[in-house]
Amino acid sequence: MNEPLPYDVHRLRELAGEIIVNVRELAARGWTPATSSNFSHRLDGSHAAITVSGRDKGKLREDDIMVVDFDGRAVGSGHRPSAETLLHTRLYARSPDVGCVLHTHSRAQTVASRLFAGAGHVRLEGYELLKAFRGNDTHEAALDVPVLPNSQDIPTLAAQVDALLDAGPMWGYLIDGHGLYAWGRDKAEARRHLEAFEFLLGCELELRLLTRGL
Repeated sequence: MNEPLPYDVHRLRELAGEIIVNVRELAARGWTPATSSNFSHRLDGSHAAITVSGRDKGKLREDDIMVVDFDGRAVGSGHRPSAETLLHTRLYARSPDVGCVLHTHSRAQTVASRLFAGAGHVRLEGYELLKAFRGNDTHEAALDVPVLPNSQDIPTLAAQVDALLDAGPMWGYLIDGHGLYAWGRDKAEARRHLEAFEFLLGCELELRLLTRGL
Protein backbone atom coordinates (compact mmCIF):
# COMPACT_ATOMS: atom_id res chain seq x y z
CA MET A 1 0.00 0.00 0.00
CA ASN A 2 1.38 3.39 -0.98
CA GLU A 3 2.07 5.87 1.79
CA PRO A 4 0.06 9.10 1.62
CA LEU A 5 1.84 12.05 0.09
CA PRO A 6 3.10 14.63 2.60
CA TYR A 7 1.27 17.51 0.90
CA ASP A 8 -2.25 18.46 -0.18
CA VAL A 9 -2.80 17.02 -3.67
CA HIS A 10 -5.86 19.20 -4.27
CA ARG A 11 -3.88 22.32 -3.40
CA LEU A 12 -1.14 21.19 -5.79
CA ARG A 13 -3.64 20.87 -8.64
CA GLU A 14 -5.02 24.31 -7.87
CA LEU A 15 -1.54 25.86 -7.87
CA ALA A 16 -0.54 23.96 -11.02
CA GLY A 17 -3.47 25.53 -12.87
CA GLU A 18 -2.52 29.01 -11.66
CA ILE A 19 1.14 28.53 -12.58
CA ILE A 20 0.27 27.26 -16.06
CA VAL A 21 -1.99 30.24 -16.84
CA ASN A 22 0.55 32.79 -15.61
CA VAL A 23 3.52 31.16 -17.32
CA ARG A 24 1.74 30.92 -20.65
CA GLU A 25 1.12 34.66 -20.47
CA LEU A 26 4.81 35.29 -19.78
CA ALA A 27 5.83 32.90 -22.56
CA ALA A 28 3.58 34.79 -24.99
CA ARG A 29 5.59 37.93 -24.18
CA GLY A 30 8.82 36.16 -25.15
CA TRP A 31 10.19 36.04 -21.62
CA THR A 32 10.76 32.25 -21.56
CA PRO A 33 12.59 31.39 -24.83
CA ALA A 34 13.34 27.75 -25.68
CA THR A 35 12.89 25.75 -22.44
CA SER A 36 14.41 28.44 -20.21
CA SER A 37 13.00 29.87 -16.99
CA ASN A 38 11.43 28.25 -13.96
CA PHE A 39 8.49 29.14 -11.75
CA SER A 40 7.33 28.08 -8.33
CA HIS A 41 4.75 28.67 -5.62
CA ARG A 42 4.79 27.81 -1.93
CA LEU A 43 2.62 24.75 -1.34
CA ASP A 44 2.85 24.64 2.46
CA GLY A 45 5.41 25.15 5.22
CA SER A 46 7.74 22.46 3.86
CA HIS A 47 7.04 22.13 0.12
CA ALA A 48 6.83 24.13 -3.08
CA ALA A 49 5.25 23.45 -6.47
CA ILE A 50 7.75 24.09 -9.28
CA THR A 51 8.02 23.61 -13.04
CA VAL A 52 9.73 20.43 -14.21
CA SER A 53 13.12 20.86 -15.88
CA GLY A 54 13.36 21.06 -19.68
CA ARG A 55 9.71 21.81 -20.48
CA ASP A 56 8.46 24.35 -23.04
CA LYS A 57 6.93 26.88 -20.67
CA GLY A 58 4.38 28.01 -23.20
CA LYS A 59 2.92 24.51 -23.39
CA LEU A 60 2.85 23.41 -19.76
CA ARG A 61 0.41 20.77 -18.56
CA GLU A 62 -0.53 19.78 -15.01
CA ASP A 63 2.02 16.95 -15.07
CA ASP A 64 4.77 19.51 -15.74
CA ILE A 65 4.39 20.91 -12.20
CA MET A 66 6.11 18.88 -9.49
CA VAL A 67 6.70 19.13 -5.74
CA VAL A 68 10.04 19.71 -4.00
CA ASP A 69 10.99 20.14 -0.37
CA PHE A 70 12.88 23.21 0.80
CA ASP A 71 16.19 21.41 0.27
CA GLY A 72 15.30 21.20 -3.43
CA ARG A 73 14.59 17.45 -3.49
CA ALA A 74 11.74 15.94 -5.50
CA VAL A 75 8.82 14.68 -3.41
CA GLY A 76 6.33 12.09 -4.66
CA SER A 77 7.60 12.25 -8.24
CA GLY A 78 10.25 10.80 -10.53
CA HIS A 79 10.52 14.09 -12.42
CA ARG A 80 13.72 16.13 -12.32
CA PRO A 81 13.41 19.66 -10.95
CA SER A 82 15.36 22.55 -12.42
CA ALA A 83 19.04 22.72 -11.53
CA GLU A 84 18.23 26.12 -10.07
CA THR A 85 15.53 24.82 -7.71
CA LEU A 86 17.56 25.78 -4.63
CA LEU A 87 17.34 29.44 -5.67
CA HIS A 88 13.58 29.12 -5.19
CA THR A 89 13.40 26.90 -2.12
CA ARG A 90 15.97 28.80 -0.06
CA LEU A 91 13.74 31.86 -0.35
CA TYR A 92 10.75 29.88 0.93
CA ALA A 93 12.78 28.37 3.77
CA ARG A 94 14.14 31.76 4.72
CA SER A 95 10.90 33.72 4.90
CA PRO A 96 7.21 32.82 5.22
CA ASP A 97 6.53 36.12 3.42
CA VAL A 98 7.78 34.59 0.14
CA GLY A 99 4.88 32.84 -1.55
CA CYS A 100 5.88 32.83 -5.23
CA VAL A 101 9.16 32.98 -7.20
CA LEU A 102 9.34 33.79 -10.92
CA HIS A 103 12.48 33.40 -13.04
CA THR A 104 12.43 34.74 -16.61
CA HIS A 105 14.86 35.39 -19.48
CA SER A 106 13.54 38.39 -21.37
CA ARG A 107 15.81 40.23 -23.79
CA ALA A 108 15.85 43.37 -21.60
CA GLN A 109 16.72 41.39 -18.48
CA THR A 110 19.51 39.48 -20.20
CA VAL A 111 21.04 42.55 -21.87
CA ALA A 112 20.87 44.56 -18.64
CA SER A 113 22.56 41.71 -16.78
CA ARG A 114 25.51 41.86 -19.20
CA LEU A 115 25.71 45.64 -19.34
CA PHE A 116 25.72 46.15 -15.57
CA ALA A 117 27.64 43.03 -14.50
CA GLY A 118 30.82 45.02 -13.98
CA ALA A 119 29.08 47.41 -11.59
CA GLY A 120 27.45 44.54 -9.76
CA HIS A 121 24.05 46.22 -9.73
CA VAL A 122 21.57 48.30 -11.71
CA ARG A 123 20.46 51.49 -9.96
CA LEU A 124 16.81 52.40 -10.52
CA GLU A 125 16.13 55.91 -9.27
CA GLY A 126 13.41 58.54 -9.56
CA TYR A 127 10.89 56.38 -11.42
CA GLU A 128 7.21 56.56 -10.50
CA LEU A 129 6.99 52.80 -10.99
CA LEU A 130 9.28 52.23 -8.01
CA LYS A 131 6.02 52.36 -6.05
CA ALA A 132 5.22 48.94 -7.51
CA PHE A 133 7.68 47.33 -5.11
CA ARG A 134 6.42 46.27 -1.72
CA GLY A 135 7.42 48.65 1.05
CA ASN A 136 8.15 51.58 -1.27
CA ASP A 137 5.58 54.37 -1.44
CA THR A 138 7.50 57.13 -3.22
CA HIS A 139 9.31 57.73 -6.49
CA GLU A 140 11.93 59.68 -4.52
CA ALA A 141 13.89 56.54 -3.87
CA ALA A 142 16.69 54.44 -5.34
CA LEU A 143 16.68 50.69 -5.76
CA ASP A 144 19.83 48.74 -6.54
CA VAL A 145 19.11 45.49 -8.37
CA PRO A 146 22.04 43.12 -7.74
CA VAL A 147 23.74 41.44 -10.70
CA LEU A 148 25.32 38.15 -9.60
CA PRO A 149 27.93 36.12 -11.53
CA ASN A 150 26.51 33.29 -13.64
CA SER A 151 27.73 30.30 -11.65
CA GLN A 152 26.78 26.64 -11.99
CA ASP A 153 27.51 26.32 -8.27
CA ILE A 154 23.91 26.85 -7.20
CA PRO A 155 24.47 26.43 -3.41
CA THR A 156 27.08 29.19 -3.53
CA LEU A 157 24.77 31.39 -5.59
CA ALA A 158 21.94 30.78 -3.10
CA ALA A 159 24.31 31.74 -0.25
CA GLN A 160 25.14 35.00 -2.05
CA VAL A 161 21.42 35.78 -2.27
CA ASP A 162 21.09 35.01 1.45
CA ALA A 163 23.87 37.49 2.21
CA LEU A 164 22.16 40.19 0.14
CA LEU A 165 18.88 39.60 1.96
CA ASP A 166 20.70 39.81 5.30
CA ALA A 167 21.80 43.30 4.30
CA GLY A 168 18.26 44.54 3.55
CA PRO A 169 14.98 43.81 1.79
CA MET A 170 14.93 43.15 -1.93
CA TRP A 171 12.46 41.69 -4.39
CA GLY A 172 14.68 40.48 -7.19
CA TYR A 173 18.12 40.14 -8.72
CA LEU A 174 19.79 39.53 -12.07
CA ILE A 175 22.29 36.83 -13.01
CA ASP A 176 24.92 37.87 -15.55
CA GLY A 177 24.02 36.70 -19.06
CA HIS A 178 21.09 34.80 -17.66
CA GLY A 179 17.92 36.53 -16.49
CA LEU A 180 15.89 37.81 -13.56
CA TYR A 181 14.57 36.30 -10.34
CA ALA A 182 11.63 38.12 -8.74
CA TRP A 183 9.32 37.12 -5.91
CA GLY A 184 6.48 38.27 -3.69
CA ARG A 185 4.04 37.24 -0.99
CA ASP A 186 1.75 35.70 -3.61
CA LYS A 187 1.53 35.26 -7.36
CA ALA A 188 -0.03 38.68 -7.93
CA GLU A 189 2.72 40.49 -6.02
CA ALA A 190 5.46 38.46 -7.68
CA ARG A 191 4.00 39.30 -11.11
CA ARG A 192 3.82 42.98 -10.18
CA HIS A 193 7.46 42.99 -9.11
CA LEU A 194 8.53 41.07 -12.22
CA GLU A 195 6.70 43.41 -14.59
CA ALA A 196 8.03 46.50 -12.81
CA PHE A 197 11.60 45.21 -13.06
CA GLU A 198 11.11 44.43 -16.76
CA PHE A 199 9.76 47.90 -17.53
CA LEU A 200 12.40 49.78 -15.52
CA LEU A 201 15.31 47.74 -16.89
CA GLY A 202 14.00 48.50 -20.38
CA CYS A 203 13.94 52.21 -19.49
CA GLU A 204 17.55 52.10 -18.31
CA LEU A 205 18.69 50.37 -21.50
CA GLU A 206 16.86 52.88 -23.70
CA LEU A 207 18.28 55.81 -21.74
CA ARG A 208 21.76 54.43 -22.35
CA LEU A 209 21.12 54.38 -26.09
CA LEU A 210 19.53 57.84 -26.22
CA THR A 211 22.22 59.57 -24.14
CA ARG A 212 25.25 57.85 -25.69
CA GLY A 213 27.59 60.43 -27.09
CA LEU A 214 25.77 63.42 -25.58
